[in-house]
Amino acid sequence: MSELKTPHAGDDMAKDDDVVSLLMRQHGDIRNLFDEVEAAKGEERRDAFRRLVRLLAVHETAEEEVVHPFARKGFPGGEQVVKDRLAEEKAAKETLSALDELDTDDPKFMPQLLKLRKDVQAHARAEERYEFTHIRRSTDAANLAAMAKAIKAAEAMAPTRPHPGVESGAKNMALGPVAALMDRTKDAVRKAMGK
Repeated sequence: MSELKTPHAGDDMAKDDDVVSLLMRQHGDIRNLFDEVEAAKGEERRDAFRRLVRLLAVHETAEEEVVHPFARKGFPGGEQVVKDRLAEEKAAKETLSALDELDTDDPKFMPQLLKLRKDVQAHARAEERYEFTHIRRSTDAANLAAMAKAIKAAEAMAPTRPHPGVESGAKNMALGPVAALMDRTKDAVRKAMGK
């Protein structure tokens, strides 16, 4: 692998004063990280996969806490748009949890990763088409900036990887590290938004 690696969420220090632009950039980072995981081997693959898991956790949790609540009320049909996106996210999280239980060198890893990539890319295209476009048309620059600020703050506060024993409840212990990471990211998003 070259020295050029996709940054950890929040590491690029981009201004990001528009939530849609921020989320679109994250979609690009997610695609790049899938490429890195696929191309790497051994420890480099494990590192790229950890970064992918973290970015997916931050991205999806931020959408659930910041973007979806706005979309539900912000434009006609928003409730159904969010319902559809949540169903896609649930399927991706299930695949991600199954992947997280495998070693990146396991022969089952790459087929599962490719399934996850297909699901995540279809989800991203649907978000861009059915949610992001309407969000940008339905609010002003100040609200777009406020949503972006909450997501950036959450990126900065979100744990870089799950730490066993720090989970917030027994349910997270049962669901595994990905669920625990998403739960802690949700707490960070809420804290960033003053909830």
